[in-house]
Amino acid sequence: MTRLPRWAWILPILAWLFLIASKLVPIGLPMLVGCTLVLAGVVFAAVHHAEVVAHRVGEPFGTLVLAIAVTVIEVALVISVMLSAGPEKAAVARDTVFSAVMIVCTGVVGLCLLAGASRHREQEFRVQGANGALAVLAALSVLTLILPNYTSSTPGPTYTPAQLAFVGVVSLVLYCVFVFVQTVRHREYFLTPTGDSAAPGARPSVNQMRLSFGLLLVSLVAVVGLAKALSPAVEAGIDSSGAPKTLVGVVIAALVLLPEGTAAFRAARLNRLQTSLNLALGSAIASIGLTIPAVVAVALIFSLPLTLGIAPKEMVLLALTLLLSVLTLATGRTSILQGAIHLTVFAVFLFLAVVP
Repeated sequence: MTRLPRWAWILPILAWLFLIASKLVPIGLPMLVGCTLVLAGVVFAAVHHAEVVAHRVGEPFGTLVLAIAVTVIEVALVISVMLSAGPEKAAVARDTVFSAVMIVCTGVVGLCLLAGASRHREQEFRVQGANGALAVLAALSVLTLILPNYTSSTPGPTYTPAQLAFVGVVSLVLYCVFVFVQTVRHREYFLTPTGDSAAPGARPSVNQMRLSFGLLLVSLVAVVGLAKALSPAVEAGIDSSGAPKTLVGVVIAALVLLPEGTAAFRAARLNRLQTSLNLALGSAIASIGLTIPAVVAVALIFSLPLTLGIAPKEMVLLALTLLLSVLTLATGRTSILQGAIHLTVFAVFLFLAVVP
């Protein structure tokens, strides 16, 4: 393994300098452009460091590192917004989680399937791992985003405190069971099938892995920080255009998911679709399994209102996405057709987010 490229540590430092500058000076057009460009650059740095860690620890632990790291930082961002904004942001966790699931399962998966199949015609993956991940994702999605609309103890798309606590515990337990199955009990379900291209290059040393892991965390925090710094400009642009405020959650979720999405896309292009799916589905599961318990705990401790149930239109999109994912990943082989279908649903999701 060659030594760390200069850009891989320069970009995270540059991102932090812009992040500090955004706190000290108003974000005008030059700062906005600079933050956007640096944000794009630090995403690629994060992906590089994630690949170094993954190459050292092996699959599926490598993809799990990136998924959990991004989700933990996403949780911190959501909680900070909840605590600073109060009741008016009661739906921020719901909007973020729903947007993350839709972006991952339609946009990221669709792009990976299309890009990989266009280069390698057909790609293989392990059905056991994909089906297990989809089962967990379906259960978490329904319990947290749909079921609150149909409980009778409280009016509207909410849970009672007891119901919130129960759903938070169940979500965390289900996520922990999934991680145990993925990394210990049935690790072979999530390993790249024989015949796929392996990651190139020699195995990194322990010191290289530790350095990259530290820079990965630094890069991810910078990504979330810059995304939060840019959010007022995004909100102002959305308000001036007359688009729904829920579009802000879509934009922020997309920015936070950039490192995982880019890593999944690169893996698919290298004919490592199993790694790509591990990243995509794992991030969607972690987005619910870690975010909801943390948000529930904060809401209960500080007596904050928490809206979880999504509207009927979003329920239809979620149900279509889960059904489509089951059909797409049922055979263990994919082509450009599945990728095109997923991207079509993603386009519908984005269009209806702008024009509800």
